Amino acid sequence: MSYGEAKKAVAEGRDARDAAHDLVAEMTAAEKLKFLSGDGPFWAGVTFMASGGYHRLPFPAAGVERLGVPGFGFSDGPRGVVIDRATCFPVSMARGATWDPDLEERIGDAIGRELRAIGADLYGGVCVNILRHPAWGRAQETYGEDPHHVGEMGAALTRGVQRHAMACVKHFACNSMENARFTVDVVVDEAALHEVYLAHFKRIVDEGVAAVMSAYNSVNGEWCGESAALLTGVLRDEWEFEGFVISDWIFGLRDGVRSVTAGLDIEMPYRMIRAGSVPAALEKGDLGWVDVERCAEHVVATLLRFDAVLNAPAPDREVLACDDHRALAREAAARSVVLLRNEPVDGAPVLPLDAASLGRLAVIGDLAARVNLGDAGSSDVWVPDAVTVLDGLRGAIPGVEVVYDDGADPGAAAGVADSADAVVVVVGCTYADEGEYIGSPGGSGLDGLFPPPDDPAEAEAYAAIVARVRPVETPAHVRARPEAQGFGRGGDRVSLRLRDADVALIRAVAASNPRTVVAIVGGSAVVVSEWDREVPAVVQCWYGGWRPGTASPTCCSAMWTRAGGCRSRSRQTRPTSRRSPWMPRPSPTTDGTAGGIWKGLPPPLRIRSGSGSATRPSL
Repeated sequence: MSYGEAKKAVAEGRDARDAAHDLVAEMTAAEKLKFLSGDGPFWAGVTFMASGGYHRLPFPAAGVERLGVPGFGFSDGPRGVVIDRATCFPVSMARGATWDPDLEERIGDAIGRELRAIGADLYGGVCVNILRHPAWGRAQETYGEDPHHVGEMGAALTRGVQRHAMACVKHFACNSMENARFTVDVVVDEAALHEVYLAHFKRIVDEGVAAVMSAYNSVNGEWCGESAALLTGVLRDEWEFEGFVISDWIFGLRDGVRSVTAGLDIEMPYRMIRAGSVPAALEKGDLGWVDVERCAEHVVATLLRFDAVLNAPAPDREVLACDDHRALAREAAARSVVLLRNEPVDGAPVLPLDAASLGRLAVIGDLAARVNLGDAGSSDVWVPDAVTVLDGLRGAIPGVEVVYDDGADPGAAAGVADSADAVVVVVGCTYADEGEYIGSPGGSGLDGLFPPPDDPAEAEAYAAIVARVRPVETPAHVRARPEAQGFGRGGDRVSLRLRDADVALIRAVAASNPRTVVAIVGGSAVVVSEWDREVPAVVQCWYGGWRPGTASPTCCSAMWTRAGGCRSRSRQTRPTSRRSPWMPRPSPTTDGTAGGIWKGLPPPLRIRSGSGSATRPSL
């Protein structure tokens, strides 16, 4: 049976799993093994990825040319497609603040179109891990801390994407810290696990998501990439998931053989750990071919179910960052902003500012003049023409004089503010403060997992593929980063407070001009209690995508008034103590289990280091 014959059989009513079983039976041993890992040799692949390849080429896997099996090509998210010049939408946390699944589905539809246009058909941007602590470096990539809310938004993104491609939900499960993600063991009881940390994943599985990505961390003593309890017991047996499971990128598993029997189908993105251990295990009888065939059947059956979608004509590249998608990104940015404070000055609330009555607007702060899209890890979208808040304001309110000061000298900034009718102070975070952790996983025991040097013939063949890849120009704001190839170190935030310099700047400007609006940029909650009473207006702007200036206080504050209902959402991630920037954390129980549902928040977890001792997360 060929893939074409299997497609025809499924179209005529045959179950995709049965057709996949027969097709896999036709494969050679080498072809079956090909399904266990992403395509490409490890060292050549990693070198290409680190030299900008992450933004140039989808990651292929599971293709068998002899039988016509197309496999798939993966591209990441969730701000948008990370390959080529795609639309950069606001981060997921911002979109979560809209409380609008219909809007998120429209964003998913746009992303699905752009994904197909760059030659990929599996989107890895449905990130729905619960925000356990607001200092989590990747908080910006999820939607919030409530399982229902996160599940509905993730399901909406999945629906939109899967009109055009396959979607992958991640990271399964209990993934909520960065710096310790390769060493942490999360111990959680069954009630909390299912009611809080898995409920939203089930919602998205029920929506029909094509793939699930396992997490780096360990849950209840098992690495997620080789956890039979999660990947088979929950995902397959309880939820009847019919798609396929991929690992997180590089070091997403430790034991290749165990990962196969546990239910992980493909190690991504290259041949690495499994390639060195699975063939020997098969030869010795420690692993059965039935286990390998099961992995291949999961992938083939999913491709067959999605065949009509994947074989629809792909949009031209002109769809990338097209006018409609840019307008959608602007709409999402405007609707995401949350009004945190809006007190009267001269008898009327400061917001909304009326551009018609402004003669001069002062914009203060280094971040106002910086392209600031968020994380510089796997979710980084290389939009070529992103604008700053300052440039966006100047373009959006013609006729108003917009003056700028970088805020390096609070006294000078106060002087600029004094001559203006109103002031916007932009403060907060950048990719250097928070994001996916790209630093060294020291002490994690991963060094011994690196594979031997690539086979020269495979490396040469891969180099030939890379040589034909369409070039993608690195945006200026990425070239300006000090890090090699633009990847930021990222990690968890060290504090929930603004920098002391930002607080001093706010106070100096507010003392000079009573009509001061503070706009906070970032991926999660920021403690404002030490200064918020000194200014009349505060808004949370998140990372607003390619045109954040068009969602600024002067342009869209009417939208923010509507979004004020998000205050209840912010309450859950705001520390209750005015003294401490940290969320109150109950001590773990002596028997190592986690508590139940805790005052409306995700329940406390016991966090264990790789050595097994109880530790506080490195946040």
